[in-house]
Amino acid sequence: MSGPTWEAESALWAEGLAVVAGCDEVGRGPLAGPVVAAAVILPRGLSLAGLDDSKKIEAARRESLHELILASAEAIGLGRAEAAEIDRLNILQASLLAMRRAVEALGRPLDGLLVDGTFTVPGVACRQVALVAGDGRSVSIAAASIVAKVTRDAELMQLDAVYPGYGFAGHKGYPSPAHLAALARLGPCPQHRRSFAPVRAAVERQRSLFEDGHVTP
Repeated sequence: MSGPTWEAESALWAEGLAVVAGCDEVGRGPLAGPVVAAAVILPRGLSLAGLDDSKKIEAARRESLHELILASAEAIGLGRAEAAEIDRLNILQASLLAMRRAVEALGRPLDGLLVDGTFTVPGVACRQVALVAGDGRSVSIAAASIVAKVTRDAELMQLDAVYPGYGFAGHKGYPSPAHLAALARLGPCPQHRRSFAPVRAAVERQRSLFEDGHVTP
């Protein structure tokens, strides 16, 4: 595949929808940390060499593209849903909430919104198109995916210093073997998603050890 194009944006412009943004989120799979979303409005026809789905790009290239997007975009909005919100709402609803917050953070009305995935964003009053694998198809969604991922990765690196021992700087909260081992050893921290099965199991293990007198509260 040739990578993201302006095809989806052009289809909306052809409908007379002048202001079109792309929206994506990152962080649905991790056991810890927020889900972070970005909404991006780019100048029409902007060329960003090497732009693609953020998961397919090496970290150094993502950082470079991130800087270019920040410098070139007409508007960027960031939104998030915290671990506690994920536990309360479920990960899908929390992801949609983060995307709505990202769109609202743009600070300007939209005529059209391209959303990565199979769902549109509740509470956003404009024409929406959900694109499966949109971060590899739409320039605007790909840009949003990079902004969201770079933002979230930076936050997880900061959390590594706040909650040492879990290895957040390396795995970014995803359920790697090292993360699962740390979770079993240390139990969950306040940033862990207690509704996710491995974290729930760690909580139960801690409770069992406490009740058996092997640990103190």
